[in-house]
Amino acid sequence: MTTLADVLRMHGPEYLKRYQNNLLPSHRKVMRDILLCRSDYLGWHEWFCPQCQKIHYLNNSCRNRHCPQCQKDKTQNWINRQQEMLLPAEYFLFTFTIPQQLRPLARANQKLFFNILFKVSSQCLQILAKDKRFLNGQTGMVGILHSWTQTLDYHPHIHYIIPGIALDSQKQILRYAKDGFLVHIKPLSRLFCYKLKKALIQTSLKDKIPTYSFNGKWVVHGKSVGSGIHAIKYLAQYVYRIAISDQRIIACNNGMVTFKYKDRDSKIEKFMTIPALEFMRRFLQHILPKGFQKIRYYGFLHPKRKLLFNRMRLLLKAKLQSHAGQENKSLITNTGMLCPDCGRTMICIACITTGRPPPLNKLFGKTAA
Repeated sequence: MTTLADVLRMHGPEYLKRYQNNLLPSHRKVMRDILLCRSDYLGWHEWFCPQCQKIHYLNNSCRNRHCPQCQKDKTQNWINRQQEMLLPAEYFLFTFTIPQQLRPLARANQKLFFNILFKVSSQCLQILAKDKRFLNGQTGMVGILHSWTQTLDYHPHIHYIIPGIALDSQKQILRYAKDGFLVHIKPLSRLFCYKLKKALIQTSLKDKIPTYSFNGKWVVHGKSVGSGIHAIKYLAQYVYRIAISDQRIIACNNGMVTFKYKDRDSKIEKFMTIPALEFMRRFLQHILPKGFQKIRYYGFLHPKRKLLFNRMRLLLKAKLQSHAGQENKSLITNTGMLCPDCGRTMICIACITTGRPPPLNKLFGKTAA
């Protein structure tokens, strides 16, 4: 099976040579970490099996959030935590997109643009939720940034999962959304367009905004997702997973990479073959700035409002379902803590760390210099 690391190893030197003056430090770090992941460069753990009386060695992972080998456990653990936070109410999934004319601006100014996108979209939802025609109170939201399509094209948008409950702080009562309805989409789209334009004009990007970017139809989508469990599992693939997994890469031959994707309209699995350098460019454009938070919480779901959330849960008599057993089982199964010979749980007896890993160009040798 061809992996993302294989593609980087085969065509990374040529990519570095061609784009070394324009390659961002974050892109270099991701390429280096993926190449070093689970190699001797990063050290290893020693595991002892009491049943077999054998010692097994497991190389350390790079822990980079853009590495396809390091996100499996985190994804399942995030699902478990979100399930514990579910309230007995109807949930809604809203998606905010930007027109194609603004995507190059977002790609060139990711940190600034995405922070504005989060701020504006969450404000719009909160403004309409407080309207007397809708929830007439403050609601809670979880927002997740997603920037890629199945073919790795750049398409930034934010998903929000929202419980259909609002808190009226004046009367100290809870209000429920109508069945299958949270807020009207059309006024939400217009408000989003207006506030995003106003926010961008107030920044250093005002002279870079393409003409007619705000004249077309702005797409904001919203729908009911029932209890919210399926929506959480759907969004989990964007929380810790990367733009493309190793399982989707079919081959890398003769300077071309073939990968599979699911067609958005027909839902049929198809195959795409593109030049290796173009494949790397598409993948690297989805690397987020260092320290950027792609998951954000608002309203009574914000971590600083945990006391308020717990009071609401008591009022709703929501039952806290513990997933601790499932979480521990997932960690043991996916991280190699079970003995490969007998399947029994092993004991970690040592953790070996090495010095600072080599720079990216040293991994490729003199051809990348």
